[in-house]
Amino acid sequence: MPQIAPGQTLLIDADDTLWENNVYFERAIAAFISYLNHHEYTPAEVRKALNAVEHETILAHGYGLKSFTRSLITCFERLSPLPMTDEKHRRIVGFAQSIAQQEIELLPAVDETLAELATRHRLILMTKGNRAEQADKLARSGLTPHFSAVEIVAEKDPPAYRQVIDRHELGLQTSWMIGNSPKSDINPALAAGLHAVFLFHKDTWALEHAEIAAAPEGQQLLELDAFAKLSEIF
Repeated sequence: MPQIAPGQTLLIDADDTLWENNVYFERAIAAFISYLNHHEYTPAEVRKALNAVEHETILAHGYGLKSFTRSLITCFERLSPLPMTDEKHRRIVGFAQSIAQQEIELLPAVDETLAELATRHRLILMTKGNRAEQADKLARSGLTPHFSAVEIVAEKDPPAYRQVIDRHELGLQTSWMIGNSPKSDINPALAAGLHAVFLFHKDTWALEHAEIAAAPEGQQLLELDAFAKLSEIF
């Protein structure tokens, strides 16, 4: 692995890069599918339908627990042969609400690795989603002191990255995006001219899956399987 000189700017993703996130959604989805107990569609078919509904909901309402709750309700209404009742509505809302009640579970070695990296580089948290929800998770994580700035954006696409580059006057040759999502962290960051580090997470959300793009000429793309390995490179 290369050894990168001090003085870099590291943009670092939050959900499933710094702390567990999607695993809680997966548990809620499993409970929802079990509750629906569809006699015509298999669990895999129900999940496929839910993925499609989530995609629609995100386009209309963005990310976050309210959007996820809306997706569960919509999916139930589309697939259930029986009408929605108040009791069923409360149960479905409860599946989503269980996520909000989770404690922040940092991934292995995140705190100490960030502390070390911050002695040599500028760290900027860059996450997407509901602003209040993401800010609350960061506050509860205890990681705020490691970051010189926080960027919470509605979507991580090339224009969003370019805005962050301009706002923080980032040099492209010394700036990196680090995260677990090919769709949001790696491909659009590369398209915006940044270097990137892909951190594999086995529970990355299905809607964040994508083929990882090749790094354009003059840019670097690294792949790691553990957050702690960042300190070996940076």
